[in-house]
Amino acid sequence: MSSPKAEIWERYAAKYKPRRATNAAGATTWLNWTQYPDHGPDETVLGELRGKRVLELGSGAGANLAHLATLGAVCTGVDIAPSRADLALKAWGHLGELDFISADAIDYLATAGESFDIVYSIFGAVWFSDPEELLPLVRKRMTAGGVLAFSHPPATQQDAKPGQVVQQRHLSNERWIEHLVAAGFHEIEAEIINAPEPGNPGTVLLRAHVA
Repeated sequence: MSSPKAEIWERYAAKYKPRRATNAAGATTWLNWTQYPDHGPDETVLGELRGKRVLELGSGAGANLAHLATLGAVCTGVDIAPSRADLALKAWGHLGELDFISADAIDYLATAGESFDIVYSIFGAVWFSDPEELLPLVRKRMTAGGVLAFSHPPATQQDAKPGQVVQQRHLSNERWIEHLVAAGFHEIEAEIINAPEPGNPGTVLLRAHVA
């Protein structure tokens, strides 16, 4: 039987609209950290990718992770909604060195045997998980010299109400840095990527390293 959280994400997945076949540059795969198309930094945020073991937390339909696979990374995506993992495998499984798993991010990190050089999340599981629980588990699954990066909307005045099954973690950069340091990360960089149009919300982007 699926969990209440998984059922919520399945309902969200039912509303999914496929990504464009190509971006503004004509590419068929690409990675974008913000909520705006063709905006913001690309995969270079993650450093060298060829041969690296990469984990995406909240991989959705798999398009971002598929792009990293085309660049030579060995990729694993985890998403709590079973239909998302199935869709991602059907769309991108032919690329090879790419696997999608249906699981809660915290449960996966607590039980997985693999280690990863790069872990990232784009409006994904990091945004929806308790950082005091998630970040130490991420740290334990990362290799020396590894990179963690994640993005989400900027902090708001009010977080989700206690008791909700799914809560968004609208934390300030300062609070994220505190949680990352407590979990054992260092060389932490935090920024706000401005929206392409003035007046629209930007995007929080954090990157941290493992010694």
